[in-house]
Amino acid sequence: MEEVVKVTRNSQVTIPAPIRSKLGIKEGDVVRVVYDEGDGFIRIVPLKRRRTTIKVGRRISVEEIEEAVEEALNEVTS
Repeated sequence: MEEVVKVTRNSQVTIPAPIRSKLGIKEGDVVRVVYDEGDGFIRIVPLKRRRTTIKVGRRISVEEIEEAVEEALNEVTS
């Protein structure tokens, strides 16, 4: 599958809908972009995200929220 896209002023590209569909990529998903110097190709790898939950029923501090977000981000990039 091949598509042609334009690079924006901010160096962004849009993953074409047929490719997003085939890879199961939806808005808000996280992907890894890998450049392979050996073959000169860029690969887009969808990452699986686990939903992080915080039990409520008490006041939650900003620090606890930031810690939960940090943990979730670390899981995505690992």
